[in-house]
Amino acid sequence: MATLRKSLSPQTVLKRRQGGGKGPRYGKRVDANQLEIVEALEAISCDVLEIGWPLDLLVGYRGRNWLLEIKDPKKPPSERELTGEEQGFFSLWRGQKVMVETVDEAIAVVTGG
Repeated sequence: MATLRKSLSPQTVLKRRQGGGKGPRYGKRVDANQLEIVEALEAISCDVLEIGWPLDLLVGYRGRNWLLEIKDPKKPPSERELTGEEQGFFSLWRGQKVMVETVDEAIAVVTGG
């Protein structure tokens, strides 16, 4: 199965940062461990979209989908907390959404392990 690794184009991100285009404004930084997690999920045949908003990743695996918010375990705990916007999303979204810090956590979420 081919992977779908995609991300928003730089033009789309720039438009949103400047308040143009559809969707919220954002200029979110990518956590240092995100690429490692994306590559590990792709290695087990997940489809991974780096969406950046409202959470970092949309992951599909064996007919199920998850929204993953990546946090860097090397940062102090205060810097790994959900932002106010992320907390609001977590409280309202009824689908699968999880905050993960490591490859093992991400794989366990999508595989049910």
